[in-house]
Amino acid sequence: MRASKFFLSTVREAPSDAEVASHRLMIRAGMIKRLSAGIYTYMPLGLRVIRKVEAIIREEMDRAGAVELLMPVVQPAELWQETGRFAAMGPELMRVKDRHDRDFIIQPTSEEVVTDIARQELRSYRALPRNFYHIQTKFRDERRPRFGVMRGREFTMKDAYSFDRDAKGAEASYDRMFDAYRRIFDRFGLTYRAVAADTGAIGGTRSHEFQVIAHTGEDAIVYCPDSDFAANIELAEAVPLLDARAAAAAPMAAVPTPGKATCEDVAAFLGLPLERTVKSLVLATEDRNADGSVRAVRLWLLLVRGDHDLNEVKAGKVPGLDRGFRFATTAEIEDHFGIKPGYLGPVGTAKPVRVVADRTVANMSDFVTGANRWDHHLTGVNWGRDMPEPDVVADIRNVREGDPSPDGKGTLAIERGIEVGHVFYLGTKYSEAMKATYLDETGKPQLMVMGCYGIGVTRIVGAAIEQGHDERGIVFPDAIAPFTVALCPIGLDKSAAVREAAEALYTALTAAGVDVLMDDRGERPGVMFADMELIGIPHRLTIGERGLKEGKVEYQSRRDSAPTPVALDAAAAFVRARLAA
Repeated sequence: MRASKFFLSTVREAPSDAEVASHRLMIRAGMIKRLSAGIYTYMPLGLRVIRKVEAIIREEMDRAGAVELLMPVVQPAELWQETGRFAAMGPELMRVKDRHDRDFIIQPTSEEVVTDIARQELRSYRALPRNFYHIQTKFRDERRPRFGVMRGREFTMKDAYSFDRDAKGAEASYDRMFDAYRRIFDRFGLTYRAVAADTGAIGGTRSHEFQVIAHTGEDAIVYCPDSDFAANIELAEAVPLLDARAAAAAPMAAVPTPGKATCEDVAAFLGLPLERTVKSLVLATEDRNADGSVRAVRLWLLLVRGDHDLNEVKAGKVPGLDRGFRFATTAEIEDHFGIKPGYLGPVGTAKPVRVVADRTVANMSDFVTGANRWDHHLTGVNWGRDMPEPDVVADIRNVREGDPSPDGKGTLAIERGIEVGHVFYLGTKYSEAMKATYLDETGKPQLMVMGCYGIGVTRIVGAAIEQGHDERGIVFPDAIAPFTVALCPIGLDKSAAVREAAEALYTALTAAGVDVLMDDRGERPGVMFADMELIGIPHRLTIGERGLKEGKVEYQSRRDSAPTPVALDAAAAFVRARLAA
């Protein structure tokens, strides 16, 4: 491609609302143009990157036996009503009506539609297994779209759905997709981790996220450097840090702690390690009548060590809290504990409360808690002696760096990541709701067992930039760069030798299948170099009269600090070798 025939639209300044590097650089590189909040036009340069991402995905999905189709962006509400998601999903689901006042949705995902296809088309066991995928526009009405394409409202996603006869077949389909995803992300050339994950609102039992490693990532990824253990922080098991509970060695005593309402302040005031304190958090569950009105509210006191944080996803799996919970109101807390938040504890509550202790807290002794009395804490608190044993002992905390790995093979490390892919084992969640059955060998109807598998196509572009950029601009991996090689001829319009050498290199590289952008705009060298570096082209050849007099051109990788002289007649082969490496 010649730059004069392409459309480059780089700008010097980023918009003031661009909070992350990918947003700033995609705007400056002319890859996207903002149309509305969270909605962007993908300009020619950005679209080239998207198409390269899609090509890799298609090749590996086809290789894994998936079959491409294309499902609509606009979907009838009645399918979503069958599964209950039309009512259950929040305002992120955009609901619209047609001229006949019929309800439709702008799809954020396609489980319902593909399950409808399966129940009509896959009627016999002979039709299974089957995996359908598409690459399609999605829409989620984010309350606060931000970070450019990283959290936009409209985006492109690849979603695939497998259908099997039984759980064993579905597990095999899941593993096949997991392996395909590894090949896809390997080919992208990004540093990533596949981590065990919570299934979330989409449902299912088995789940892995594919996270691109970047310090700006919103997700915390937990892994063990000495083993294969990896999980997101919502799912990572926090093993108890005490093997057993020691015998009580101190009497319980109420100690004045004026104005010290946090564990950190109390520990410092008492001259004790923060690890000796216990933090109290109060949740509420509601029992409702048939008409939806609240019949009763139950409070739960969750206890974690003072230096630990509550993991709400884990808390949501505690029996009784697994039907949904909220944080208790100040009025509810005052009614049950006889005091406002700040000095709460499990000893001597005004009304009964269900106590859930983290596994580490359950093994603590002689610890410090709130006294349910203003400006006071209790020291020397012990289970059994000073209060009943906890109603529930569970893993309800976030792991921390340095905690023992759950597999017993070392200690945990934590890094930041951007979720760009997710695979789920769904089981019969959707097939049961939508009565998607097939006839088995005996002629009896059986529910199909499903999996679903998503990759955020446009999010991949943003994540790649978050992982690869510097002060000069984007640093794309070869596989998804808009162009692989930039040819920068200096004085193209003034020197016949430069023009002849540039044309020869351009012809040789394009004939070899190399994706080349030749900058024939007649710009000054500084402008050419700045543009090529900004848009992230990973390899550059510079051709100038001075070098040609010695039979040389200059090669520079986007990651190199200085150029390398290369013989003109060997330049094309040199670049091909670098690409192959």
